Amino acid sequence: MGVPAARIVFDESDRTAVADAVAEILATGALTLGPWTERFEQAFAAEHGASHAVAVASGTAALEVILRSVGVRDRDVVVPAVTFYATAGAVLHAGGRPVIADVDPATLALAPDTLEAALTPDTAAVVLVHIGGLITPDVDALRAVCDRRGIPLVEDAAHAHGSSLNGRAAGSFGLAGAFSFYPTKVTTSGEGGMILTESPELRDEARIYRDQGKGSFTTNHHVLPGYSWRMSELSAAVGAVHLRRLKEFIETRRAVARRYDTALAGLDGLDPVLEPAGCRSNYYKYVALLPRGVERADFKRAVAEEYGVRLSGEVYDLPLHLQPVLTPYRRGPLPAAEDVCARQICLPVHSDMTEDEAEQVIEAVSAVHRRLAG
Repeated sequence: MGVPAARIVFDESDRTAVADAVAEILATGALTLGPWTERFEQAFAAEHGASHAVAVASGTAALEVILRSVGVRDRDVVVPAVTFYATAGAVLHAGGRPVIADVDPATLALAPDTLEAALTPDTAAVVLVHIGGLITPDVDALRAVCDRRGIPLVEDAAHAHGSSLNGRAAGSFGLAGAFSFYPTKVTTSGEGGMILTESPELRDEARIYRDQGKGSFTTNHHVLPGYSWRMSELSAAVGAVHLRRLKEFIETRRAVARRYDTALAGLDGLDPVLEPAGCRSNYYKYVALLPRGVERADFKRAVAEEYGVRLSGEVYDLPLHLQPVLTPYRRGPLPAAEDVCARQICLPVHSDMTEDEAEQVIEAVSAVHRRLAG
C-alpha cells in the first residue's frame, strides 16, 4: 500500500460526537455565534494557556483582524519570506505594506538580524511565523527588538497548534496569535481560525470585527469596518471534537519525526530542519533540505512512482518576494529564503501513522536520495 501526502483523521468516536453535536445544533437553530463557538474558544485557549480566544472564519481572517486592531493601514509590516501568501495577504487586506525579510535557514523563521534589516521608521507590526510547528529559540530576542521600538509582535501560528518552546505555547509570545483550522492542520474545524491573546481590548475588537463590525450581536449599529468572519456553529463543533485529540495526535507525529531524524542522520546531504533546543513541535510538517543540484520534481516523482510515497506540499516552494502578486514589494534578493525554498521537501506525517508507513517512507527517501545524490 502507498503512503499518501496527507490524511485527515476522524475515527468512529469522533464522527459520532460530531453527528450528535450537529443534531443538537440543528434542533436548536442556533447556527452561528452560539454555545459551540464559545466551548471551542474556551477549550482552545485552555490548551494553549491563553486568557482569551476568538473564533473566526479562517486563519487568514484571524491574522487580518489582529492587524486591523493593531492599526497597520498605510504602514509597514515585516513578514518572513518563507511563509504562505496569506501572511502577506492579511497585511494587504488590512491596508498595510508587507516588508519581506530573509530567514534563518536553521528554523525557517525570522532572526534578529534579518528583522533589524527589514525594520523601517514606519513599521507598525512584525509577524513571526512558526513554520511546520517549529518555534524559533530566537523568539524572545525578536520580541526584545520589537519592544525596544514599541512595535507589536504578532504570531502567525497557523501551523503550530499545541507547539511550545520552553513550556510556553505558540500564540503566547506576542500581542496575539493567529491559528488556522484548514483541513490538513493537526486539528481542524473544516474551515476556520482562532485568535489567542492576553489583551481584553483586542479580544473585544476582534469580536466586533468578525461580525460585520457590529457593536453587539443583536443590533445593526456598526462601529468598525468589519466583515463576515464568523465561524459557524457546525464548524465550531467539529473543531471542539477534534481538539480533544490534539495531544494524542502530537505524540504520534513526534514519534514519526524521531524515526525520520534517526534515518536521515545517516544520509549525507539530505538535511532535516531539526527541532531547536527547548522546542516541542507538533510536526505539522517534517521539513528536509535536498542536496544542491538534486531536482525536487525528480525526487518527488521517483518516490511516488517507484515506492508509492507521496511527499506533502512544501512550506514553501516559492518565497514571498518572488510571488508574482507581491512584485511591488520586492526589495532585492533574500538568499537564505531562496535557497531553502528551492531545496525543501516535506516527508508525510499523519496523526495516525503506522510504523510500517514510516518505514516505507524512510526506505523510499533513502533509496532515491542515494541514487540521485550519488
